[in-house]
Amino acid sequence: MTKNNKQINFVFLPPHSEIIKNWQVKLQDRFDNWNIKVPNTREEALSEIIEADAIFGTLDREMLSHATNLKWIQAPAAAPPAGYYFEELIKHPAKVTNFRGIYNDHISVHILALMLSLTKHINLYITQQISKKWEPLETPKYHSTFLPESTVLIIGVGGIGKETAKLCKSIGMKVIGIDSIEKENFDYIDILSTPEKLDYYLPLSDFVVLTIPHTPETEGLFDLDKFKIMKKTSNFINIGRGMTTKLDDLNTALRKNYIAGAALDVYEIEPLPINHPLWDAPNIILTPHIAAYGDLNIDDRRFEIIIENFYRFQNNNELLNIVNKSLWF
Repeated sequence: MTKNNKQINFVFLPPHSEIIKNWQVKLQDRFDNWNIKVPNTREEALSEIIEADAIFGTLDREMLSHATNLKWIQAPAAAPPAGYYFEELIKHPAKVTNFRGIYNDHISVHILALMLSLTKHINLYITQQISKKWEPLETPKYHSTFLPESTVLIIGVGGIGKETAKLCKSIGMKVIGIDSIEKENFDYIDILSTPEKLDYYLPLSDFVVLTIPHTPETEGLFDLDKFKIMKKTSNFINIGRGMTTKLDDLNTALRKNYIAGAALDVYEIEPLPINHPLWDAPNIILTPHIAAYGDLNIDDRRFEIIIENFYRFQNNNELLNIVNKSLWF
């Protein structure tokens, strides 16, 4: 239990899961100087937010206009969906924090699984299995990529990108990283470069992996022009944000053999419409935005960040995982 003379008002914005309700109980027990509210409706939230020092969730312009005392916003995800950072919020003095860093291991393993599946064509063999068909795919046409001798281009060398680079390097791959923020190099990244060199490295890579967030600069980054630059034998993987990739262009690239295959966990539109041509595009793997799924420790990790920031906020210390609102991450 934490004692502090000043009362701090915190609001979990609706909608709520049972996890949020459990968090409220645990937080209230630990922080007796915090007044933690869980309003069930928008109307209740608009009332509670007036005196809120901090909130968890997604707020809109009307909510923000009511939040006259707001100093801290905990975003509900590592990279909230498009529209979360609207102009008034970007200009508002309140700090925004997110959950970045808690998914690195889960998502990097998912990326590796997709790379292995595309390399060994597990997706195609599963289709054969369903049809009870025994037909080894032609070599070398379908078995030309050997991971330990291949090159991966990771676009976005944040936490997920670095963890993915480590896994790729451990099996002998050459790793090239692209990032807009200057970083020190790492033992498991052979070349670290900037977005200006992206078109140079695309045709040199066997795998192109996107782990970048959705920002004004990355929206629609991968279009038909980018796919045309890539190797015809290369594979494209996106687990970052769907708005970075134009799905119609990816569909064209696959059907015209500009690239060999693709795997997506994120999409411009979610869920992917049932009539979208990507569903039956050649050599594609589609997963329903579940790369971060794992056991229950993900929610434990979220809660640990909230607890840490409760302590930091009440002691006027710098919060963990502060977002650059103008960049959206």
